[in-house]
Amino acid sequence: MPEKKTIERAHKAKRQGKAPTTQAGEFVREEIEHVREGKHGARSTKQAIAIGLSKARRAGVRLKPPAKGRTSRATRRRAQRDYAVGRTHPRRKPSARRARATLRALKREPKRTVSSKALSRQARRSAQRRKAA
Repeated sequence: MPEKKTIERAHKAKRQGKAPTTQAGEFVREEIEHVREGKHGARSTKQAIAIGLSKARRAGVRLKPPAKGRTSRATRRRAQRDYAVGRTHPRRKPSARRARATLRALKREPKRTVSSKALSRQARRSAQRRKAA
C-alpha cells in the first residue's frame, strides 16, 4: 500500500497537468526508498521500477499498460489488471495473505539493486534502447 504522502504528491502532479509517467514516478521513488531503507529488496533495478509502476496503476494513475511486443505477455496482463483495479477500486488493499507472501519473497532479495550505480546502469541501458532524438 503506497504511503499517503506519495499519493498526495501524485495528485498534486495530476492537478498541475503533469503526464501520467511523472505521477507514477512518485511511486517508483517511494519503492526505491523502501529498498534503500531495507524494508525489502528487489532482484533487479527493473523489478523495483515495475513494483512502483504497479502501485501507481492500482492507486488510480492513468498509466497505460505497455504495448504488445515491448514486454512479456505476463507483464502486460498484470499491468492491464492493475490498471483496471485502479480505475474501478482506487486504493484497494490486497489480501493479508498475499501481502505477507509478497513481502516475505522480497525480503529475501538483495538491497544493492537500487544503488546509485545500479540505477545509473539501468538508465543508460534503457536510453540506449530508445531511438536517438
